[in-house]
Amino acid sequence: MDMPINTFKQALGNKAPQIGLWLGLANGYCAELAANADFDWLLIDGEHAPNDLRSILAQLQAIAPYPAQPVARPPVGNAATLKQYLDLGVQTLLVPMVDTAEQARALVRATRYPPDGIRGVGSALARASRWNSIPDYLDHADSQICLLVQIETREGLENLDDIAAVEGVDGVFIGPADLSASLGHRGNPGHEDVQRAIEDGIARIQKAHKAAGILSANKTLARRYLELGATFVAVGVDTSLLMNSLKALSSEFKGSDDDAPSAPSVY
Repeated sequence: MDMPINTFKQALGNKAPQIGLWLGLANGYCAELAANADFDWLLIDGEHAPNDLRSILAQLQAIAPYPAQPVARPPVGNAATLKQYLDLGVQTLLVPMVDTAEQARALVRATRYPPDGIRGVGSALARASRWNSIPDYLDHADSQICLLVQIETREGLENLDDIAAVEGVDGVFIGPADLSASLGHRGNPGHEDVQRAIEDGIARIQKAHKAAGILSANKTLARRYLELGATFVAVGVDTSLLMNSLKALSSEFKGSDDDAPSAPSVY
């Protein structure tokens, strides 16, 4: 059996725009529906969605037959959690709340085997190595890891240049929801101060020759970020898509007055 090639990492290196969708329904069947819809990447969210290792595994297995590439976000970037995600077969990680270059360097080490890192060796138990069926897995695994770090605070913005410069970081994702809160505009990622910070951040990430990423269900903003050079852009969230469709259908038949525009949201 051959080593799985991380085509998402290759696409970022080639600066090929990747359009993604956030998965929060925590279900393999729903993940397969999204994979069938021809997105380039699908974010399995372990930070805010009710996912555990078994539900993440089910979604990885559901997505596997499709071209869409899974990206997994752990609840926190500690080495033990990252080790479990990697052993499940996750090759691309999006780690939340990275504020310093020191954090970024620690994450790089957590995703690499010794002597370059501290990832624990347990490949006989791991889906990632197909239970030691992939020859020389331990020698080639590091090269297929794609590490994306998430900037979500004022401190992260201040340290963005240093974070993006860390060797082993493949991309930097700007989290507009938390960032807007950190900048004093909670619930309003469309505020001009937040948008100015996002656009400046995208430019700084590109200057460091790293891939820039973001989430926005606002189609105008999503297209704007792509025009600015963002490489991996999530354009929706499965929970929001389902909720909005359900409300629209119910309202159509029940004549509900609950049609007032909602507050600006990235979701």
